[in-house]
Amino acid sequence: MALKETLKSKIEEFRPRTNKLIKDFGKVKIDEVTIDQCIGGARDIRCLVTDISYLDPQEGIRFRGKTIPETFAALPKAPGSTYPTVESFWYFLLTGDVPSEAQVAEVMTEFKSRQIVAPYVFEALRALPKDMHPMTMLSIGILALQRQSKFQAYYSSGKFNKTNAWEYVYEDASDLVARIPVLAAFIYNLKYRKDKQVEINPKLDLGANFAHMIGQSEQYKDVARMYFILHSDHESGNVSAHTTHLVHSALSDPYYAYSAGLNGLAGPLHGLANQEVLEWTKKFQEKYCKNVEPTKELITKALWDTLNAGQVIPGYGHAVLRKTDPRYMSQREFCLRTPGLKDDPLFKLVSMIYEVAPGVLTEHGKTKNPWPNVDAQSGVIQWYYGIHEQDFYTALFGVGRALGCMANITWDRALGYALERPKSVTTAMLEKWAAEGGRSQA
Repeated sequence: MALKETLKSKIEEFRPRTNKLIKDFGKVKIDEVTIDQCIGGARDIRCLVTDISYLDPQEGIRFRGKTIPETFAALPKAPGSTYPTVESFWYFLLTGDVPSEAQVAEVMTEFKSRQIVAPYVFEALRALPKDMHPMTMLSIGILALQRQSKFQAYYSSGKFNKTNAWEYVYEDASDLVARIPVLAAFIYNLKYRKDKQVEINPKLDLGANFAHMIGQSEQYKDVARMYFILHSDHESGNVSAHTTHLVHSALSDPYYAYSAGLNGLAGPLHGLANQEVLEWTKKFQEKYCKNVEPTKELITKALWDTLNAGQVIPGYGHAVLRKTDPRYMSQREFCLRTPGLKDDPLFKLVSMIYEVAPGVLTEHGKTKNPWPNVDAQSGVIQWYYGIHEQDFYTALFGVGRALGCMANITWDRALGYALERPKSVTTAMLEKWAAEGGRSQA
């Protein structure tokens, strides 16, 4: 397969760079760690390496060096669409190269052969309680697929060689990326459409096929393409990406690793946030502007009432970003270009909050970043297209995040990254060093 061969040549070119850094410059200091970073979740400690994406506080995410608008502009588009296919983006994440139409077609053909999910996986999901959360089901489904791991089979073969181990990670990663939308669509239909399953359409790209399998409109095909790409990666420090990297660093195969990543994504401080933002927005709408146009004056007063009551404005603020999340803007632009959606009452409310909230939060003075993040917008789009099952929103996130996580661990193995094992300290040690003004390096 040409993508794998291209990736192999890039890996062979890249390995000497990593080896030289370790051998010749391994003791060069690039950062210092403070007590608040040590206690506060390792925030801003530069100790992870990825070339897949980088999150700049002022500029936002760059995929392989390109901003979101640059990425969307550069990649080949799906037929009849202004959005690229997920397949073209997968090629781009893995190699850093913008693929040709022929290369995208080859990836699409490969995904068609990889996307078939074994019947036993579906039966395992059908055996679960129907009220189980879709993220739990998705994680279980990924673990059920582990039986077919090519990396695990290679490791157990007695012929394991760390130099070419990445090739088997690549195989698992490609299988997982191709299958997870099929798995997610099955879960959606099982839980919310009385198990009315829709067969794969072999003529459609990954995003369009997902829309087809959950009975969505033609227009939603672009929503799926956009959503999966925007949620794919956000450098390595977020919980889902870091967890996937951490678990795979033990040479656990991609299925074990990404199931763990999904479990982290399910948390309310990570992927669950989009669901919670939408729920808050709907309650806000019901309380303040049920039958009234959301004016600037009305929303300003309502937001101050919210803050003065000791509540937060969810969807605003980010651990790294110090500007409006470009993923928010991409989704907002989609809404403004879409007839019907741009006039939807819920979107109009979200738009007015966007106009007002940064100023209110700045004046309030207790928020480091008063700008909206991706979660402030994404749920509104899903709701408009009739996906009212908010529990499923994080599963949608999980489909997209698989792209970045799988591209990253493919490169982790290619460059032979070590087992991740940070050193711990005790509270007494921190107190001692605090009293002494720092830890002695002698």
